Amino acid sequence: MYQKLLFIPLLCFSISVADKLGFEYVGVAVKTVSPKGKVSTVTVKREIDAVCKKLPITNAMVWTGDYAHEKVPKACKSTYVHTTGKLLPMHLHEEVSTYGELEVLAFMKHMQKDDNLLLVDGRKQVWFDYRTIPGAINLPFHHFKEREAFEFEFEHALHILGVLIKEDESFDFSKAKTITIFCNGPWCSQSVAMIEALIEIGYPADKLNWYRGGMQTWLAAGMTSTRP
Repeated sequence: MYQKLLFIPLLCFSISVADKLGFEYVGVAVKTVSPKGKVSTVTVKREIDAVCKKLPITNAMVWTGDYAHEKVPKACKSTYVHTTGKLLPMHLHEEVSTYGELEVLAFMKHMQKDDNLLLVDGRKQVWFDYRTIPGAINLPFHHFKEREAFEFEFEHALHILGVLIKEDESFDFSKAKTITIFCNGPWCSQSVAMIEALIEIGYPADKLNWYRGGMQTWLAAGMTSTRP
């Protein structure tokens, strides 16, 4: 006897409102059933100790230190601070592609032969100078987000991206480069702020790629960085 299959349509959940309310900290109440059949409710959320939220978010604090089982060789282990930040969705915009490590590698490979491709570290320069992905250039997100306060830096960045500023101060994106942007990790909103600022001024969204994992996932995967 064949069992009937129950097809459940896929739903697209909007988290924009929840995100503003600190969705990952409020959490989601989930019912669980133990092996003995006992039903209980568990709130699934980011469990970050209050003391962690007081840590200064600096290079030394975020990127140094090791831990794992004591028998694991030091060369095989690493640790990351539970930073506060804000967890980010997998997709920022319908035309902006979200990349993983292999996509970033493929992009970097094509970039070696195509000057119209750029890997962009959207963090502030102090973070870029400390450690980044080899081959990336630094275009700090705040030069775009706060462009009125950083007029010179903003215009210089647009020049690097292949964007022309017309006499009427409008933008010509006909030669805009295709870029992949990243920052510290899936909890870091700097790359998001840069992407949003670029889209706001009219930058073609289909020429923007977002490496959501950023430096944290890059290093966790054992990938090469500019710092041994």
